[in-house]
Amino acid sequence: MLPGTTRCDGTTLPSDNTSGASDVHAARNALGKRLRELRRQAGMSGRQLAESLAWPPSKVSKLENSRQTPTDDDIRGWTRATNSEGETEDLLVSLHTLEVQHAEWQRILRTGLKPRQQEHLGWDGRTQLFRVFEATVIPGLLQTAEYARARFAESIGRLNLPNDINAAVAARIQRQEILYRPDKRFHFVLTEAALRVRLCPPEVMLGQLDRLISVSQLPNVRLGIVGFETRYTASPWHGFWMYDDERVLVETFSAALDLRRPQEIGLYSEVFEQLAGVAGYGRSARAIITRVIADLAPDEDA
Repeated sequence: MLPGTTRCDGTTLPSDNTSGASDVHAARNALGKRLRELRRQAGMSGRQLAESLAWPPSKVSKLENSRQTPTDDDIRGWTRATNSEGETEDLLVSLHTLEVQHAEWQRILRTGLKPRQQEHLGWDGRTQLFRVFEATVIPGLLQTAEYARARFAESIGRLNLPNDINAAVAARIQRQEILYRPDKRFHFVLTEAALRVRLCPPEVMLGQLDRLISVSQLPNVRLGIVGFETRYTASPWHGFWMYDDERVLVETFSAALDLRRPQEIGLYSEVFEQLAGVAGYGRSARAIITRVIADLAPDEDA
């Protein structure tokens, strides 16, 4: 579910709200500044602190200027060396909150792709309403096994991950069983671009498009497609998933943003409603999918 940055008009997000990425950057800067304050209060130079902890001299500067994220041991060593151990727990809470908000793929996928799919099961189980917008890819819960395999192969190659692709595909397909639970509701909004971007062979995409038509007819699934001719009221900057009113998940090339502040959730809820409001549903959505199938089919016969 790697989002794109397609923009169909000049609409911007409301200026009185801070984006999730900006919040993460601000939180990392705040943590670095607090570490600097503790060092200065202790009357220590950066070199003195580094020497006391047997660190390279550059590490202190990197931590204070947010060029490196500290570990738990870094925090404990810093507060011990600066005689500020009373600050340790608060700093660790700030660090762990930052880690939840901004989880780098190299860290969270270091043991492979399957564990990440299994991690989703917890949120899938307790979420009643899923709201999903994707601008360039098919959402994982709607993917065929072949399409999912293509997506996982890209991630494995880009991030040099352990190759557990067969297990990851099986885990993703297992997750899709939740679509058939009557106590769950799903609202998917896709751009027509998500149906046309060539991220897999044509025959795989044809199977994927057929799958979308089938899923769109499930009683608890609402699938909207925003056609190319549509005038947007909110820019489709990137994909995102909303889990009830508890969490927004945004995936970038390098990391996953896990946003849980009420103002962030409120912003994304507003944007989702704007995007959903210009989408076509039912016969209209299936007509767009069918048109894309017709355009793609000749490539399969070539």
